[in-house]
Amino acid sequence: MSVQTEGTDTAGGPAVRKARVPAPRGETPAPGTPSRRGAAAPYLLLLPALLATVVFLGWPLVKNGMLSFQNLNPRQLIQHLTEWNGFDNYRDVLSEAEFWHVVERSVLFTAANVVLIMVLGTLTGLLLARLGKRMRLLLLVGLVLAWAMPPVAATTVYQWLFAQRFGVVNWTLDRLGWHSMADHNWLSSQFSTFAVVLLLLVWGSVPFVAINLYAATTTIPRELYEAASLDGAGAWKSFTSVTLPFLRPFLYATTFLEVIWIFKSFTQIFAINEGGPDRLTETLPIYAFVEGVGNQHFGVGAAISFLTILVLLVITAYYLRMALKQEEDEL
Repeated sequence: MSVQTEGTDTAGGPAVRKARVPAPRGETPAPGTPSRRGAAAPYLLLLPALLATVVFLGWPLVKNGMLSFQNLNPRQLIQHLTEWNGFDNYRDVLSEAEFWHVVERSVLFTAANVVLIMVLGTLTGLLLARLGKRMRLLLLVGLVLAWAMPPVAATTVYQWLFAQRFGVVNWTLDRLGWHSMADHNWLSSQFSTFAVVLLLLVWGSVPFVAINLYAATTTIPRELYEAASLDGAGAWKSFTSVTLPFLRPFLYATTFLEVIWIFKSFTQIFAINEGGPDRLTETLPIYAFVEGVGNQHFGVGAAISFLTILVLLVITAYYLRMALKQEEDEL
C-alpha cells in the first residue's frame, strides 16, 4: 500500500511534506481484543471432554432410564423384545417395604461412615500441620499408600484380618484373654458385618480428608495466629476463631464428596459378604444389582438405580445451594 505525500511551503523554510493516509479498507481489531478464532479456542479444547462425558456418562444414563420403563426379563432379552410397561417398575419398587428398609439402612450406614471419616480425617489433618518435617513425610507416605490401595485388594486384606479361622483379629483377641473370640465369625450377623465394612471404608477414606485439610491449613496466614496469641487466645480459641473459619469451605466440600462416595459404595460391601447375611447388609447399589442382575429383573434394577441417582441429585442440589449461599455471604 503506497502513501502519497504533498509538499507545502512555510515561511523562511523548506517545504514540509504531509503524509496522506488512505482510508482503511477494513476494520482491524483493537489491541487486546480477542479474535473470533481465539474466542472459540476454549470451547474447542473442551469439546473432547464434553463428547467423552456424553458417550460414557450421558448415554448410559439415558439407556438406564429407558430400561426402567420396560418389562425386561431373560425371555425379552433373548428374543430381543421391547415391552414398555410405563411406571409399573417404579410402582412395584416404591410399594415394597424392603425397598424402604434398604433406603433407611443406606442413610444410616452413610451417616455413620461420614461422621467417623470427617472426625478422624480432620484430627489427622491437624496433626499433620503440627508434626515435624520428617514425621509429616512419613505419615503422608502411609496415608497415600492406604488411599491408593485398590478396593478389592483392601477388601481381601480385611477378609484375612477378620477371618473366622486363622484371622489376625481373632488370634489377637484370644491372646489378650478373650478366648470366646478365638473362632468368632465376624460376617455372621448384620451388625458385625457392617462394623467390618465400616472400618474398611473409614480406613480407605480418612487419608483423602486428612491430606485435603492439611493442604487447607497451609493457606492460613501465620499472622492471624500471632494476632490471636497477642489477644490472649488459647489453642481452642485460636482453632475456633482462626482455623475453623478458613477450613469451613474445605469441610463442606469434603463432606459432600464423602457422602456421595459412601452412599454409592459397592465394591467393598459386595466383596466382603455380597450383602449378606440374608441380604441384611444391602445398600441401594447392592440392592439394585441383586434385583437387576442376580434376580434377572433388569427393568426393576434399572428403576432402583435411577431412584438412587435421584437421591444423589438431591444431595448435590442441597450442597450447591449451600455453597452459593456461602459465596453470597462472603460478598
